[in-house]
Amino acid sequence: MKLPEKSLKVIKIPYSVLLEKDRDLSEKIEAGFGPNGLGIISISDVPEFSLLRQNLLPLSSRLANLPDEIKIELEDPGSSYNFGWSHGKEKLESGKADMLKGSFYANPINDTPTNDASLMHRYPAYCRPNLWPRNHLPELELAFKALGKLMLDIGLMLSYHCDNYVSNGNIMYDYESLQQILRQSQCHKGRLLYYFPRQKSEGIEHIEGVSSWCGWHTDHGSLTGLTCGMFMKDGVEVACPDTNAGLYIKTRANQIVKAVFGEDEIAYQIGETTELLSSGLLCATPHCVQAPRGEKACGLQRATFALFMQPDWDENLKFPSEINLHKEIIQPNSTLTFGEYTEKLINKYYH
Repeated sequence: MKLPEKSLKVIKIPYSVLLEKDRDLSEKIEAGFGPNGLGIISISDVPEFSLLRQNLLPLSSRLANLPDEIKIELEDPGSSYNFGWSHGKEKLESGKADMLKGSFYANPINDTPTNDASLMHRYPAYCRPNLWPRNHLPELELAFKALGKLMLDIGLMLSYHCDNYVSNGNIMYDYESLQQILRQSQCHKGRLLYYFPRQKSEGIEHIEGVSSWCGWHTDHGSLTGLTCGMFMKDGVEVACPDTNAGLYIKTRANQIVKAVFGEDEIAYQIGETTELLSSGLLCATPHCVQAPRGEKACGLQRATFALFMQPDWDENLKFPSEINLHKEIIQPNSTLTFGEYTEKLINKYYH
């Protein structure tokens, strides 16, 4: 797939404006999250965000370089590697194991979402406890939780304005508001990502396609918070040497564009659950990450952090009469728990 030439700046809302509950942000919400938007909005000037990002992202390299025997202790196969350390467990679009990046997953809000063994067995990706490297990298837990909590708080503020936009569109919720669903959820999930440095011998110049660092996908939760990637070389932060590298989004018109937002901004992407529940007023978009190319990309590391804001596993989701996604597995006017919805998607994509 040929790289697109078009880059677009993400719709931006200043933090001070987001705080104003009486402010009508419908135009911004529609431009970013509506049917003609990129499915992404960024929030600028968030107090303490830059510091918390700076505290967490460099720890990804230190975590990835811990001895293998320690990283194995941080793996949780019982959750399908959705808690703790994960490397080489995901598959690329080609079907090969993804060895380019490692991930550390944890719930930044609640270390133990439930003590119910039956729930941990039924929904292991949501209900199992966190695994922290407290003896080997103790600062990770504090930094991870601090950034995750901040991004959740900002996301809740944004969801309030999303609710207002949906209400203004004459869509009557058959469920609690998006903000209420997310505020009471116990299963938000943070993901610290580390992209290993590539050597020239590994064929950096021959990486094909836009999705060379992270394959095309659409988030299935409600709202995903995302930091701008941090690039490092030998542990020192550097600028990205390739302007083509970054986040790419496929629009409703099937156009592929690069989405641009600043390192001091928090970006939020709509997930499929929100699109379904809003009858398509808030739209999720497929996206991927393009790796940097060229001589200067050799030895380059990248770190980023995502917060997947999603309903509780047992949250009843009442789907509308008009279904825009997954029509073959979801009936109009039906009710599913978020856990049941997730299981249907896993069966669709993996079985």
